[in-house]
Amino acid sequence: MNNSWILFVASRYIFKGRSSSPVLAVLGIAIGVLALIVIIAVMNGFQLGFIESILEVSSFHLRVESFEKAQVDQVQSIILGIPGVRAVVPFMEYQAIARGKRVNQQAVLVRGLGENTLEIDKAMWEKLEFESGYFALSSNKNILLGSELAYRLGLSVGDEITLYSLTGILSQEAGSSFDGLVTGIFRTGYYEYDCSWAFINIENNSFVQNESDLILGVKLANRFMDKQALEYAKKRLSAYEGIKVSSWRDYNRSFFGALRTEKLFMFILVGLIFIVVGLNIFQAQRRSVLQRREEIGLLQAVGGSRRAVRFVFVLDGAIIGLAGAFIGMFLGLAIALHISGFFTLVENIINAFINIINVLAGLFGAGMAGNFAVFSPAVFYIKEIPSRILPFEVALIFMFGFISALAAAWFASRKVSNIQPAEVLRYE
Repeated sequence: MNNSWILFVASRYIFKGRSSSPVLAVLGIAIGVLALIVIIAVMNGFQLGFIESILEVSSFHLRVESFEKAQVDQVQSIILGIPGVRAVVPFMEYQAIARGKRVNQQAVLVRGLGENTLEIDKAMWEKLEFESGYFALSSNKNILLGSELAYRLGLSVGDEITLYSLTGILSQEAGSSFDGLVTGIFRTGYYEYDCSWAFINIENNSFVQNESDLILGVKLANRFMDKQALEYAKKRLSAYEGIKVSSWRDYNRSFFGALRTEKLFMFILVGLIFIVVGLNIFQAQRRSVLQRREEIGLLQAVGGSRRAVRFVFVLDGAIIGLAGAFIGMFLGLAIALHISGFFTLVENIINAFINIINVLAGLFGAGMAGNFAVFSPAVFYIKEIPSRILPFEVALIFMFGFISALAAAWFASRKVSNIQPAEVLRYE
């Protein structure tokens, strides 16, 4: 018997049936796919923004340290010869106390950079947004401050700032303190850096320096190739005793591990939607099999195999899964790509209702509610809601939606094998 009838019967069961279960199942799958795509896209936006700020501004992809200053040119040349390395940035770090106009003191991490750092490292230039001033470290007195640090200290471009070393001493050139001039105020989007970081010229000798203070920050074209670059660097630098090379996976292990765990649990929690929808499809398909016992018996009597008849109901689940997954993916991508506009629309709708309630409450002399904001800048350290779409994750979510419907239909259709045509049609 030709099996071309299977698709015809399956489509009639979905589109010509009187039950609303297929429509509700499609909507359930679509909502699950939409919600998971939007939530994961926003989560990716926040997490990748933090990760990129950390790797591009602070920790780099590889770090080379514990070498003598006389070896810096040789070591730097070796590192630049490693395949996949796109930049090598020398820097130093110090702990200090800053004094400004608004507060008496503030702990600061002072990083010494070369005046051509942003020319060497273009990615760092992209992550540093200067709210005022610019990257000017040509003079040893110049200092760049994070935006939140400048606000706390009550400083702006052109103001003087005083730094005190936490080691208890400064170099003889500076005496007991170091006075600098603010030439730029930057913002990375990562609160910890913006509220406690300052940049000075690496040639500034105000802080006591040891030979081991100098560190080489290495940027790779692909940060996920760090293991290969790490092994290559260790082999090339094996002749230099005591040099330490580490990867971003080592010195950010706990933070990145927490982000990965957070994302995994979010996948699991939102993925429960598919389990609930799958159970609903399972019950609906079982009920459909029982309601169509006579039709199933008739199909088997005219030559349809049990496997072919069962495939009719499996195909129903596949159609439901594909339709729901496609609708959810399309709407989810549309929202994720215009996430700021979507949340603005939601806020406007909610605030319209709040205004109506405020007007009604004002008639009775009741208190008035304030405006609603999904991500208020007063609470969250963001200027706009970030969103990042990763194709692999979108494909994975799509498959979750499709497979949940297909599996539910497959298990529900097992009842077809128990139906005997002779018993069903005996009294027909």
